[in-house]
Amino acid sequence: MTGRLRDLRPGDGGWPTQLNDLGSDRPKQLFVNGTGALRLMALRSVAIVGARRASPQGLAVAERLAAELAAAGWTIFSGAARGIDTAAHLGAMSAGGTTCAVVAGGLERIQSTATYRILERVAGTGLVVAEQGGREAPRKHNFLERNRLIAAMTRATIVIEAAERSGALNTARWAERLGRVVMITPGGALSGNSRGTHAAVRDGWAVLVRDTADVLELLEPIGWECPPGLGKWLSC
Repeated sequence: MTGRLRDLRPGDGGWPTQLNDLGSDRPKQLFVNGTGALRLMALRSVAIVGARRASPQGLAVAERLAAELAAAGWTIFSGAARGIDTAAHLGAMSAGGTTCAVVAGGLERIQSTATYRILERVAGTGLVVAEQGGREAPRKHNFLERNRLIAAMTRATIVIEAAERSGALNTARWAERLGRVVMITPGGALSGNSRGTHAAVRDGWAVLVRDTADVLELLEPIGWECPPGLGKWLSC
């Protein structure tokens, strides 16, 4: 990707303090590329994640939710994978909003052309974030580790289509353990992509949302907390 690669460490002015909720699982540093300020973007943020092989309905829901939430001033975080993640990034950008892509592997090792193009667009107005540096190739465990970052940096996680065993539900489980709000959108009763999300509601650790109004009803009471030292620039 074009742009200036830089790193953030705990204690830096741009470090998102929500990551401290991870305790011993907190990353030692992050690498970022783009125009945004990660700490500010994370203050009022929501994650939208879901199936890679999403249905047309799921993709449309992800894009619409992301666009409407971005228009309402929320930063959209996701993982830049194909399917729901990509739809969420595109939806936020279509509304002129801000989005952040958290990837597995180094920022200089983006192998998929389609992913590279999405990340170039995201970096143009927002941020691309990675825990690994340089050209480090992503390994299987890196994707699960990436999920904890998405869950921790955001105020809530919305899952749109997820099978019973999926990375999206792993992100949601991290969010639930960290005390974040977890939401799911309904899918077809016979769809394998909906079994994981529907089970989360059945088991009582996620809330079903029908549309953006439902999401905002849950998000707005959360608001945002103004970290020390930012009060003179932000209205908190």
